Amino acid sequence: MKFLVVGGAGYIGSHMVKHLLRADHDVVVADNFSTGHRSALMGAKLVEMDIADGQALDALFAQHRFDAVFHFASFIQVGESVTEPAKYYQNNLAATLTLLQAMVRAQIKHFIFSSTAAVYGDPEYIPIDEQHPKAAINPYGRSKWMVEQMLEDFDRAYGLKSVCLRYFNAAGADPEGQLGERHEPETHLLPLILQAASGRRASVTVFGRDYDTPDGTCIRDYVHVADLVAAHALALDYLLAGGTSTAFNLGNGQGFSVQQVIDTARGVTGREISVGEAPRRAGDPPRLVADPRRASDLLGWQPQFSSLEQIVAHAWSWEQKYPWH
Repeated sequence: MKFLVVGGAGYIGSHMVKHLLRADHDVVVADNFSTGHRSALMGAKLVEMDIADGQALDALFAQHRFDAVFHFASFIQVGESVTEPAKYYQNNLAATLTLLQAMVRAQIKHFIFSSTAAVYGDPEYIPIDEQHPKAAINPYGRSKWMVEQMLEDFDRAYGLKSVCLRYFNAAGADPEGQLGERHEPETHLLPLILQAASGRRASVTVFGRDYDTPDGTCIRDYVHVADLVAAHALALDYLLAGGTSTAFNLGNGQGFSVQQVIDTARGVTGREISVGEAPRRAGDPPRLVADPRRASDLLGWQPQFSSLEQIVAHAWSWEQKYPWH
């Protein structure tokens, strides 16, 4: 089959491209390289473009007959979304609307959307299932929730079928070491810890040790990037088999504290990791843990790399390849 991967030069998108190519599909990547990396394309065909350009999308869809579109091209920094909300609504919402309109014109009927657990906001209960109230507390989460609502309307009006995949904490790297996480600036916990282990940064900061958790640090649900992309492939199979538009939570269903991640990284790397202390950050709930049973039941999704040691080991293998080319 032939697929368009929007944002296929980014962290999760590039792992998706590798997964699809390995399954012998024809893959085209659309990326503007605002955050992606050319070296992450894995040999896929590239169209360098911005999905905010409707004419460029029409030309692309006239040239290729895609069976589905995977959409990973979003800005993801929560703090930046608070200080620069216009940037997030323009890229994450308005540009996605332009993409969906072009898909309707081209009669492409299947869409897999990279969403986020941030649509839920502060949890009312743990673990979080798909029925949990949607109450995003920042523009990043709101931009994703608005797209999800837009997709419901596009299904009703135009028959565009979609699956929204609400990630908890994407982590890890390609088990074969070809791809990994390289955001600039980096804001995710595990790569920050491993940069401290490798000497690329002096220390990692723990924000708050007075949470109502066993060791006082925040608990999060880390899901391996290879397991995430496997869920995307299963979501596409679900749609192609006639499944209705829906959303799934993607997480391990177990939480690890910030301190546990640091301790595990010390064990995996054999390095001492310097830790700095800082007050709590506004809007950080004590626990965020997914209930992934629906993805298991309807998609047959079972994470293959669910141990924290595996996630850290793969990410460490990637960090040790720095500088990447």
